Parts: sequence; structure tokens; C-alpha cells
Amino acid sequence: MLLQLHEWGDRAAPPVVALHGIGGFGRRFRRLAEDRLASRFRVLAPDLRGHGSSSWEPPWTIVTHVADVLETIEDAGVERAPFIGHSYGGRLILELAALDPDRIDRALLLDPAIQLLPHVGFDFAERERSGEGFATPQQAIAERLGFDTKTPLDFVEEDVREHLVEGADGLFHYRYCRSAVITGYGELCTPPPPPETLHVPTLLVHAGEFGLVRAEQLEAYATVLGDLIELVEVPGGHMVYWDAWEPTADAVGRFLENSRPRRRLGGVA
Repeated sequence: MLLQLHEWGDRAAPPVVALHGIGGFGRRFRRLAEDRLASRFRVLAPDLRGHGSSSWEPPWTIVTHVADVLETIEDAGVERAPFIGHSYGGRLILELAALDPDRIDRALLLDPAIQLLPHVGFDFAERERSGEGFATPQQAIAERLGFDTKTPLDFVEEDVREHLVEGADGLFHYRYCRSAVITGYGELCTPPPPPETLHVPTLLVHAGEFGLVRAEQLEAYATVLGDLIELVEVPGGHMVYWDAWEPTADAVGRFLENSRPRRRLGGVA
């Protein structure tokens, strides 16, 4: 299925594909694209199936999402590119690397959801299932800021303006299918491809305080990939390209410019 595609930069420039996380949409990469990448790259960010302006038709499995992404970038004329993935988008990059490794020039994983522990996936899915929407956009902003006080207000306000719509029930909802999101959390509890399938230069930015990327996962990727991987820890919450905008954007820009990353096992970028 062809996905809704957001693009920045010259269409003749080298491509970069950006994949959002569960409950997100492609325009969450707008600032990263416009401020740091679009002067050098053609940035393509699809809305995944069940999200944003793409079709909400099932199935919402990892396999289907990967197939959708491949079909969409092929239609856009992209055969091989660096891939940036946040959260669920990072897991999709790992799956794509196992399925069709020649597609990926390098991998940039932003607090990737490599594999959720079952109780974490359950809690996230139950929270989504019990959600009822927001009486006002301001209520949605307040909830988001309540997750982590380090999240900049202007990032949240932009996201609410672009991603929140009023439903037939008179409440405001983010533009995604709740069934797709709940399915996604279940999918993230399944075993991922092993680190050995990722054979390209890799940047892994992780929010140490949030802890989604576990220590044993970091150790496994560092051990297997060696000098091919750069691990960068940033402060703040899971939305690393909101909560730690400068160090995350700097790491992404630097990594895309360098032909070979240097190894970093910790520390704030």
C-alpha cells in the first residue's frame, strides 16, 4: 500500500527515509528535516498504515508496515538510503535490514523500541485502550507535558496543531487508529532480528533516563557491531528529537556527514 509521504529538500539530492513511532506521523520530522537535513538531503517521511493521512486498513503487523514502506519508497524512486527511525520506526529498520539489507545505506536509531518487555507492552496497550480523547487541545498539551517536564512547549504545541483533530464525539483525538496502535505494542513484544543482521554503519541515540533501550540491548549491539556503531546517550524522555533536540540533531547531522562513525559507549553527546 502506498503511504502518505511528507518530503523536504531537493528531489535530486541524496535521499534519507525517516520512520515515526507508534501514534506519530511523518511530519514529526519536520524540524529535523528543515533545520538540519533539507539543505543536503531529500528527506522522505511516510505516515505508517493506521497513522496520519495514510489508510487505516488492517493488518497492522510489522511485516505489513515494512512492505508498505518498501512499496512507498520504490514509488518515490528511492532504491537505497540512510534510514532514520524513532521508537517503532527503529524496530522497522531492524526488520528491513533483515529482510532486504541492500536497501539501507546506514541506520540511525532514535531511542528504538528494539523489543518491549511483555508487561511494558501490556501497560502501553491498556493505557491506549482506556483513552477517551481530550475536551480541548490545551488538555492534550497538558497531558503531554505531564509525561516529562523536559519536553519543550513549542514542540508539543506544533504537534497538537498538526496531529490533533476533533472527532464526531466532540472530543479531540490524535490522527491514528487506536486499534493499530494497540496492535503495534503487541508486535513490539515479539523477538527482533539479531544484531548480526545489521551490517551497516549505525547510530543509536538512547534516552538513558527513560530506559526503553535496555543495558543488555546496548551491550549486544556494541559487541556485535563494534566500530560500525556509535552509541549516544541523551537526557530527557523517549521523544529524543524533542526532549534532547540539540544533541540528537547534532548527532544525526554529524553521522550522516561522516563516512565511518567512531564508537561511543556512553555519555551525553
